[in-house]
Amino acid sequence: MSYVIERRQEEKERRRAEILDAAEAVFAKAGVANAKMEDVARHARVSRALLYVYFPDKESLHFAISERALLLLKQRFSEAVARHKNGLDQIEALGRAYLAFSQEFPTYFAALSSFQAHKPEDIDPDSIECRCILAGDQVHLVTSAAVRQGIADGSIRADVGDPHTVAIALWAFLFGVISLAQTKANMLARDGIQMQQLMEHAMVMCGRSLASKQLL
Repeated sequence: MSYVIERRQEEKERRRAEILDAAEAVFAKAGVANAKMEDVARHARVSRALLYVYFPDKESLHFAISERALLLLKQRFSEAVARHKNGLDQIEALGRAYLAFSQEFPTYFAALSSFQAHKPEDIDPDSIECRCILAGDQVHLVTSAAVRQGIADGSIRADVGDPHTVAIALWAFLFGVISLAQTKANMLARDGIQMQQLMEHAMVMCGRSLASKQLL
């Protein structure tokens, strides 16, 4: 690759990152549903025409932010697992990392929530949507590996089932609990339930459902 071509590619990647930074700010302020492309262009200080060169519509922009979120979540998950040898402890660490992620990066969590509601159809293997799905698969692989580790070291029940299925079920459970705690916080508080209390209870339930008999 020539120097000129390399510099052009670097400039293109830098501009794309700047647009995504601007989109995150707009999404954070307006929400995923209400964010407008013209606001992203204005925040990024680019023309709408140039914005559409990088992202043909808001959906592709949303997918790109979701991919960013999943890459960061994969990093956080890998770091959480690395701090523990026991598979069951790794699963608990992953749950706490997911909760921390949702609180530290609410815009990312909101983007992922919207992405999960999206029904994929006829996915182009070269699309941002496909990259986003593959990034999500990598996140689930970290969890399924922790389940396998737990089965191998005896901390997780041997009859728990297919590790990948378990990983998806754990994600669905915690995603639902976190979403409920965020959207129904006032209702839960009226019933005397705080978000942290709910999450702790959810962690205990996950642990007990997976733990081998000698750990119960």
